[in-house]
Amino acid sequence: MMPTRHPRRRHPASRRPRPARRTSRRRRYPRSRRQRRRDRQVLVLGAGVLSVAALWAAVAWLVTHLWAVVTLGAVAVVTATWFVNQRRQQHAWSRVQQQALRYELPQLDSLDHREFEYAIRDLMRRDGCTDARQVGGSGDNGADVLATDPHGRVWVIQCKHRRVGDRGSAVGTPDLQRVNGTARQLYGADIVLVVTNGRFSNRCAPLAQQLRMHLADRRMLAAWAAGSRPLWELLPRVPAPRSGS
Repeated sequence: MMPTRHPRRRHPASRRPRPARRTSRRRRYPRSRRQRRRDRQVLVLGAGVLSVAALWAAVAWLVTHLWAVVTLGAVAVVTATWFVNQRRQQHAWSRVQQQALRYELPQLDSLDHREFEYAIRDLMRRDGCTDARQVGGSGDNGADVLATDPHGRVWVIQCKHRRVGDRGSAVGTPDLQRVNGTARQLYGADIVLVVTNGRFSNRCAPLAQQLRMHLADRRMLAAWAAGSRPLWELLPRVPAPRSGS
């Protein structure tokens, strides 16, 4: 009797996978240069049409509301004229106050150092230095007040205030050397001045002459602050005005 043969079973892993179906995808091609140019032309044309339409609408509104435009223009002109006149009056009044500015020595003695700097700035403005400004503080490089006089000369001023006036310590040569080292190099000074409500040591005058600097002591300050003459008419050997001033 012959043995029966059973069919051979294949392991599922041994089956060959079916090939995946290829799905037809539409191939995308980049836009041509001509098409891109055409798109830009369409955008420019659309923007131009919108601009013309907006301009036309604005003109139509102005034509139908001409009275409102005229009224707003008149109000704007009146307002601008009022502001200009106010500024002129304020400037004129400020100029009058500056020209009438006077200080006496007890007033200057009662100030602190920063207030003394502002007082010197105001006196320079009184004399016509419209750009005079206080710059003293940390990192001032020896300059407390900067100004340009009506003759075009640049002033660099160092202020030395003494609470007790000439009874305080004298201003010494190191103060002169400090401002002299930076005034012309950093600020382009024509006139370098050290002013004090006190006094200078005996060595300051020869050094100032050697360095082409100017000193204003308590006596000079009193004549300047209480009078109407500018400081450059009181100081000796002031440089000549700049050409064209």
